[in-house]
Amino acid sequence: QVHLVESGGGLVQPGGSLRLSCVVSGSIFTMNVWAWYRQNPGKEREMVASIGNSGSGKYSDSVKGRFTISRDNAKNTVYLQMNSLRPEDSAVYYCNRMRLSVETDFYSWGQGTQVTVSS
Repeated sequence: QVHLVESGGGLVQPGGSLRLSCVVSGSIFTMNVWAWYRQNPGKEREMVASIGNSGSGKYSDSVKGRFTISRDNAKNTVYLQMNSLRPEDSAVYYCNRMRLSVETDFYSWGQGTQVTVSS
């Protein structure tokens, strides 16, 4: 069974930075494209960044140029460096694999990590 454990969130002022981490249990880490998602109450979960084994990240327009996704295959860990944070970045952040086909389900979601950007 795959477990996802996110950490690194917190309260930060606008313009500040945070680094999120996601540790993935199991032997499936290198088999997947990993992504960070975020969600606010009453809204759909939004994918903000993804990364494959090549190490090349892709980003939503809302975070491009401010967020950087990375992965460490030796540590089964995905990171999200968030700079120039804005109040609209406030959300619970989750990691999971990227669904590359309709036959691919998400792994069970972790508890997420809360990011709050406020002065």
